[in-house]
Amino acid sequence: MTPALFSLVFVLALVVSIGTRVWLAVRQLRHVVLHRHEVPAHFAGKVSLAAHQKAADYTVARVKLGFADLVLDTGVLLALTFGGGIAAGYAMSRSLPFNAIWQDVALIIGVMIVTSILSLPLSWYRSFVIEERFGFNRMTIRLWLVDLIKGAAVGAALGIPLLALVLFLMQRAGAYWWLYAWLAWVGFQVLMLALYPSFIAPLFNTFKPLADDGVKTRVEALLERCHFTAKGLFVMDGSRRSSHGNAYFTGFGAAKRIVFFDTLLSRLHPDEIVAVLAHEVGHFKMRHVLKRLLWYGIGSLALLAALAWLMNQAWFFAGLGVPVQPGGQQEGVALLLFFMVLPVFLFLLAPLGSLYSRRHEFEADAFAAKAASASALVAALVKLYEDNASTLTPDPVYSAFYDSHPPAAARIARLEHA
Repeated sequence: MTPALFSLVFVLALVVSIGTRVWLAVRQLRHVVLHRHEVPAHFAGKVSLAAHQKAADYTVARVKLGFADLVLDTGVLLALTFGGGIAAGYAMSRSLPFNAIWQDVALIIGVMIVTSILSLPLSWYRSFVIEERFGFNRMTIRLWLVDLIKGAAVGAALGIPLLALVLFLMQRAGAYWWLYAWLAWVGFQVLMLALYPSFIAPLFNTFKPLADDGVKTRVEALLERCHFTAKGLFVMDGSRRSSHGNAYFTGFGAAKRIVFFDTLLSRLHPDEIVAVLAHEVGHFKMRHVLKRLLWYGIGSLALLAALAWLMNQAWFFAGLGVPVQPGGQQEGVALLLFFMVLPVFLFLLAPLGSLYSRRHEFEADAFAAKAASASALVAALVKLYEDNASTLTPDPVYSAFYDSHPPAAARIARLEHA
């Protein structure tokens, strides 16, 4: 393949990706606005018209902001590739008084810092305009900035050593460096699972043992029925940042922790909380987490193997505006370019992942209906849809492409017939 041909292939893939995103967004906007004035029959008496319209307006606002995200992301991508941004950064990094590995680390970190800074205005707008307008945001500017600083510090402390290790393997481990890098990545993921509950999450939130004896008794009974082991039940101060509610598991093996947002506990009845938790337990009992990890592992291995091939092809670099010759110090550039353009080429595969995820959600719902209560889960979901302003009338094509969870109507219909 020639550089010119690869440039053309990349541009065509980018045009298809952008065109599809815009088409889907327009469909979503039209469909949500069209159904804004009436609560769907399936939710009549369960969701008020005011709440339904709030969800529609919230969805419209987020989709419109997505256009700005798309423009920014596309502009940054083109500026860094065909605009010469990475080529200039590469030239600058070669002048640094470090060895090749740390020059590449500097290049990648520099690009990440620039792109992160460019994304800050939209991040601020999302939190302090859209989320504020719809009553969800509870963050202060100070907390927002502190989160940014903490997140950057944790990312640097954990990410830079891993990045340096991968670059070392790319340079020194021979033809099968991609296999060793994959093993390092898998080990890093396991390490994060172990560190996150006890060391990382507490940097951002406060976790306290669940104190509500009524909820605790019901939850422990559910875990015993399901033969599910957890290290503890905790409540997280999610209300410091948002009024959105959630619950999740963290950790692995017998060290798994169950975490409830305080906003969730304040809104749901004990039986509804148990039903939501039963859904999450269902994911573990039906091995959804393991299956997704296996697919993710296979996919990441294949991608690293593809990168190992591409980094030896001159047209890959030149076709993206960075004329680096294979055999030189091109590892950092190859890694950077590959993961920047990868989403463009994989975008059209998104519906497959969404379909797989929705199937797991239906299965977890069915598990919860048996282990707890279908009616309690329906009641909890309706409250969560209303509290989180989730639209009840998404465009079917948009939903099939993007949504990891089934549409509200389909999900509740199945539960009501469970």
